[in-house]
Amino acid sequence: MERKTVTTTAYADQKPGTSGLRKKVRVFQQPHYLENFVQSIFDAIAVEGETFGDKTLVLGGDGRFYNEQASQTILRMAAANGFARVIVGRDGLLSTPAASHLIRKYRAFGGIILSASHNPGGPDADFGIKFNAANGGPAQEGLTDSIFRHSREIGEYHILEAADVDIHQAGSRQLADLQIEVVDPVADYAALMQQLFDFERIRELLTAGTYSLYFDAMNAVTGPYAEAILQQLGADPGSVLRGQPLPDFGGEHPDPNPAHAQDLMRLMNGQQAGDFGAASDGDGDRNMILGANFYVTPSDSLAVLAANATLVPGYRQGLAGVARSMPTSQAVDRVAETLGIPCFETPTGWKFFGNLLDAGKISLCGEESFGTGSDHVREKDGLWAVLFWLNILAARQEPVAAIVQQHWQRYGRNYYTRHDYEAVATDAAQALVEGLRQQTGSWCGQRFGDHEIELADDFSYTDPIDGSVSERQGVRLLLRGGARIVYRLSGTGTEGATLRVYVESPEPDPAQQAKDPQDALAELISLSREVARIDHFTGRVGPDVVT
Repeated sequence: MERKTVTTTAYADQKPGTSGLRKKVRVFQQPHYLENFVQSIFDAIAVEGETFGDKTLVLGGDGRFYNEQASQTILRMAAANGFARVIVGRDGLLSTPAASHLIRKYRAFGGIILSASHNPGGPDADFGIKFNAANGGPAQEGLTDSIFRHSREIGEYHILEAADVDIHQAGSRQLADLQIEVVDPVADYAALMQQLFDFERIRELLTAGTYSLYFDAMNAVTGPYAEAILQQLGADPGSVLRGQPLPDFGGEHPDPNPAHAQDLMRLMNGQQAGDFGAASDGDGDRNMILGANFYVTPSDSLAVLAANATLVPGYRQGLAGVARSMPTSQAVDRVAETLGIPCFETPTGWKFFGNLLDAGKISLCGEESFGTGSDHVREKDGLWAVLFWLNILAARQEPVAAIVQQHWQRYGRNYYTRHDYEAVATDAAQALVEGLRQQTGSWCGQRFGDHEIELADDFSYTDPIDGSVSERQGVRLLLRGGARIVYRLSGTGTEGATLRVYVESPEPDPAQQAKDPQDALAELISLSREVARIDHFTGRVGPDVVT
């Protein structure tokens, strides 16, 4: 085994987004591309005058195409850069929340997670890599900026010349001076879930009578987690759908929404509908919740979990506070007000919750993009949310729909929708948003039909813990009466830009809370298109995805 220093040339496109660096697989397969970025991570996290000789790194991913090859490269580079120990999931697998838990449990220096989350997988699809810090959460902007700076200046990287390491069996390995621990990717995470939730009560729910549960793992990493934990809870063997992780996710799109979980939707709708349905995404950090003939929006899910948290052992003492991303509906705000706890509004990106969680300011947090989590890890957690719902259902002994409808009657309903325009030409998308930014100062007081704009701005966030400021986080139109329209560009795609338009309107009257959101919001949806001139800039007659 020989430590080599390889001369390389910098790539200009390695700027991490809110969830690390995401590109097409073939981009990562370019000579030195992956190695450059990994070395840039190591250079950015290095402390002057110190080595990695006593540091532990966690490594794993969602099993998509190129996951194992990248894992082997990273192991050889970790050895060459002097790390003492790497904890890697068997077969290179770790769900994102499980990786966060391992970082925290074993007090690792950090972790490298290989995933493009809900994006498609395969040789012609997407791959991603990100660094999570010692708290288990995504790297803060200061660190990602440093990684990008190093990636633009890099001239060499370090790697060990060695054969691949066996990561298909649990146990200890040695690679030069690097100790490699191959671990069961499920065991530690499952033990944590058992500490948080009343497994016995959930088992009684699932084994009494004919209760039917379906979990769609979407041929992604959560399959082994769901099968192990749900079988422990007594669920029927056929409860987990598409439970085998596949490099291309079976040719499907591992995004847990009604459009991409159609088999699950069929099982949960109709006269023979199941009692509870759920889905998770590529790396296991997102979730979709369904009842019989009933879809729970992610915003409503966060609000219901907050309102019922004391029914769950891990949260029985109550919540310190809650937080939501700015585009997420304001449903949880009213729960927090009733409970007398703070509610924080942050930019999109889980890293913004990290300081609040570390400081003990919040216990639950969530985003409208099917992400929910708590202070048990520093990532959103799909299977955790499913177990939280099952614990509430077991405690209340009521159907999903009844729980949500009673919640609306008490707190009011927020009609809410998100319209995505995907793979829009980057220049056109940026021109659209920049045009909106330039008009925010002149919109206050303007009327559009029956609607008056009370405030228009480009959302800015000052972190209450470290004082850092994040600007240009999304254009908001706040209408008199509480309705909102929000525009922002997403950083999770790998082609062009994704324009996301969020429309929300509160409805306190229980007699008016049973409408389809697209019908209830039709006038505001039309207004959102007109104000931003979406058709003009995108050339689209409608969104690609509606949730």
